[in-house]
Amino acid sequence: MTDLDGGGWRNKILKIDLSEGRIKSFTPASSLLKKYLGGRGLGAKIVYDAGEVDALSPENPLVFAAGPLTGTTTPASGRVSLSTKSPLTGTIFDSNCGGSFGPELKKAGYDALVVVGKSPDTEPVFVEVEDERVEVKSAESLSLWGRNVKETAKLLKNAGSKGTVVCIGRAGERLVNLASVISVSDGGGVHAFGRGGVGAVFGSKNLKAVVVKGRGKVEVCDSAEFSRQKRAVNRLLVASPTVSKGLSVFGTPFLVKITSWMKILPFANFRRSVPEPALEQGFDLTQFDLTQFFATTVAEKYSPRRRACYSCPIACRREDREGRELPEYETVGLFGPNIQTLQSQKPNYEAVVEANRLCNDYGLDTISVAGVLGCYSELRNSGVSGAELLGLVRKIGEREEGLGERLGRGARIFAAAEGQPEAGVQVKGLELPAYDPRGVKGLGFSYATSNRGGCHTRAYLVAPEILRKPKAIDPYTLAGKAGHTKIFQDRFAAVDSLVVCKFAFFGAGEEEYANILTAVTGVDYTSEDLMLVGERIWNLERLYNLRAGFSREDDSLPKRFFEEQVNGRVVEREEFLKTLGEYYRARGWDEDGVPTEATLGRLGISVLKEEEIFKSFLSLGKY
Repeated sequence: MTDLDGGGWRNKILKIDLSEGRIKSFTPASSLLKKYLGGRGLGAKIVYDAGEVDALSPENPLVFAAGPLTGTTTPASGRVSLSTKSPLTGTIFDSNCGGSFGPELKKAGYDALVVVGKSPDTEPVFVEVEDERVEVKSAESLSLWGRNVKETAKLLKNAGSKGTVVCIGRAGERLVNLASVISVSDGGGVHAFGRGGVGAVFGSKNLKAVVVKGRGKVEVCDSAEFSRQKRAVNRLLVASPTVSKGLSVFGTPFLVKITSWMKILPFANFRRSVPEPALEQGFDLTQFDLTQFFATTVAEKYSPRRRACYSCPIACRREDREGRELPEYETVGLFGPNIQTLQSQKPNYEAVVEANRLCNDYGLDTISVAGVLGCYSELRNSGVSGAELLGLVRKIGEREEGLGERLGRGARIFAAAEGQPEAGVQVKGLELPAYDPRGVKGLGFSYATSNRGGCHTRAYLVAPEILRKPKAIDPYTLAGKAGHTKIFQDRFAAVDSLVVCKFAFFGAGEEEYANILTAVTGVDYTSEDLMLVGERIWNLERLYNLRAGFSREDDSLPKRFFEEQVNGRVVEREEFLKTLGEYYRARGWDEDGVPTEATLGRLGISVLKEEEIFKSFLSLGKY
């Protein structure tokens, strides 16, 4: 028993060792859950304690972790985190996903599911969890291996598996560095644990799928207070124009028009932006047909249907009349303008829709696939669209010998192998999202300092620099951005551990969710407490990356952002380095970006010796 019996946490973690065929559950220490909450935080602690491992080795853990709010009716809480070491970046990595998998896991009675080991090469498997019943079953018996995502989910359902399916497609089986894990809910909704090659980790374990069904209930400590706090959050979401008039009406593609107006929508592998006035070469990107990518155009042409994750009032996901999932902003921006060139402009929204569908079925991360194709288009000086785009996605998904295999390694490795490493637009090996750092400098700085590589969601400075929420900050300067970046990184480390959708924070904030967390768990949390949890998680992730060989040199941007102007803007290198020093000092790190003993002591992080870490993880005794 623990002292966390009020609500929220289920006080049980399930561990499956595929090598040994062992299944066991254990009760984590209450201090672990209080200090790391769940989700990304709990995943980071378990992955850190596994020690330094190769990403595709049996010892690399896969950690599905829900949060204390998951499975309740807290607004926008239907998410779950997947943590591991990334084969693409070599960093600690987490990816979170909407849908219903997290709530099902909690209702089945677990805060987390940890998978280690590897099923023998001749015996690919899937895991089935139905409340207390946990089984590892042969994937061969259902002919799952070799199938893509939708067919895999259909075969599992037809065989009687209940609940939500998470699985890999052929890309994960073939250990493609860009492979994702895809969640398919009962209603057929598709959601991705994207980025970082987490699907390849699945494949390296000969693990095809996990299916979870829960019939239990996640208790709430103070139901009356919980209802009051829910109403407060829902009122704030309705009052937020970004949520109620943007995301809820159009989904994330409403950003296309905004970023094009700000001239930060990348074109030609981040060498230009659209729209951009006539250049000396004679190409005028103001003539580029962006209107087909605008959310209003898509709404008129496709009449999309709104789809929501579990307990989400925002409903930002869209499907067309045929049930095809319509692409999110990042996919539109990167598969649209950014894989074109000045000499060859062939935009095609329908091709983007099909490429998005194909990526989801193969289990491929759309941002990274589009990122490496942007690199490819630059190196051959010809844009990519239409049938060629779909053909290249298939080549990557199949890890086809030659071009498909080379592209599937990711932009950093592909560009270096082609002798032009500067064409790989990435940070720490992770391809950049669709916002040009020259025009949103704080967001660019957050790419550079991200613990998982080039990612916009680590700090999500999209909110204040682009959407002016919770307050507007100047996107064209780095002044003050060291502090802003730290605050937002800590904030969203906590949000990813609750686990709550970041979009809810366009309306609500730490105070509202701290109040809900207190009502659910019976443990008193303030907004300051949540920020401290986030800071603790961020520092633990930093320690992991330092142990893996990352250093200050990796906290940077591709040199084109320092050297090549777009719309008259560039990231000033000296200002960037000055801000990096300010950031390290704000974090309580030394000049090399290493957390000091005083900082770790304040956060309650103890650094174990390597052999102690591995021993404690294997025994699970410290949990």
